[in-house]
Amino acid sequence: MKGEFHAPELGPEFFPGQTNPSHLWFSDFAGGAFALDRLMLVRLLLVVVVMAFFVVAMRSPKLVPRGAQNVAEIAIDFVRVQIAEEILGKKEGRRFLPILAAIFFVVFAGNLPSVIPGLNIGPNARIGMPIVLAVVAYLAFIYAGVKRYGFGKYVKSSLVIPNIPGLLHILVVPIEFFSTFILRPVTLAIRLMANMLAGHIILVLLFSATNFFFWQMNGWTLAAGGTLLFAVAFTLFELLVIFLQAYIFALLTAVYIELSLHADEH
Repeated sequence: MKGEFHAPELGPEFFPGQTNPSHLWFSDFAGGAFALDRLMLVRLLLVVVVMAFFVVAMRSPKLVPRGAQNVAEIAIDFVRVQIAEEILGKKEGRRFLPILAAIFFVVFAGNLPSVIPGLNIGPNARIGMPIVLAVVAYLAFIYAGVKRYGFGKYVKSSLVIPNIPGLLHILVVPIEFFSTFILRPVTLAIRLMANMLAGHIILVLLFSATNFFFWQMNGWTLAAGGTLLFAVAFTLFELLVIFLQAYIFALLTAVYIELSLHADEH
């Protein structure tokens, strides 16, 4: 069986500088400052969908939830119980629930398009959105520490480990500074981006192999069935990864907030 094989092309999606200006929306407005490619449009669409869902679900809440309200309350309760209160306790968990819930649902929604036909790409597989989310988490745990201790005491408590020999501070303080104030947001962003990009590439390779075997390799048509089964199985696995990455990102944010709230117990 002969046909046309379409080779996968990742460059224009993940490296915006390679995108043809004619493929951008609003590229002629304000010198291109607000130009949007397909991935940015997907991001904006998902944010609107998440906001619209919760607005509609909670616009007139009932004592006994049903339908969309029930789904929304189950989702929020999961973040509240399993992440916020589990790590921060009831009082601080409720205080930081809005930021943790926002991070969880934005990460989850940003991961989901990687398995949605027609979208076929997770916005979090490009580093921009993970950086924004990591900055939000960074500001949250810095705010928590500064609010409780004041800026000077918080920084000192985070960097200086008590009861160690004085000379060791020369070595320990830079390590603690790098670990607390640089490595945390960097690893949050890279972990999310790397996991979603790796999953996207594997799916691209599996479905491209199916395309190749079916259309180009005469006599290898049956192999297309095998690669298609692997692709479907990995799609189901990717659904688990999509949830886990949202959970881990929100969970680590809660852990960092907890460490900031108890920085003096270093």
